[in-house]
Amino acid sequence: MTDCLFCKIVKGEVSSTVVFENGKFLVFKDIHPKADVHVLVVPKEHIASVDHITERDKAVLGDMFLTVKDAAEKLGVSGRYRLLVNVGRDGGQEIDHLHMHILAGDRREVPRE
Repeated sequence: MTDCLFCKIVKGEVSSTVVFENGKFLVFKDIHPKADVHVLVVPKEHIASVDHITERDKAVLGDMFLTVKDAAEKLGVSGRYRLLVNVGRDGGQEIDHLHMHILAGDRREVPRE
């Protein structure tokens, strides 16, 4: 996807604050944090959402959870974080690229528009 923001971040075309990276995933700070720790775990391969997962993505999903575990350890929040995955616009997904939110620490109230 040439116009996907997360694909551009993965390629280094758009700056982000990267906190963890491996061969398949990039983990970076959310620009609108909802907790003290709020990062996004993004596969380097473009998958639009959970609704677009296929049989061939099984390994990627397993690796995604292992990346979450590794990133949480690096961030010092192992055993005390939440995971959030939004699906579709009505489900709160703002960027059409599969991603998980890792949230830890104090939650921030964000006014709804």
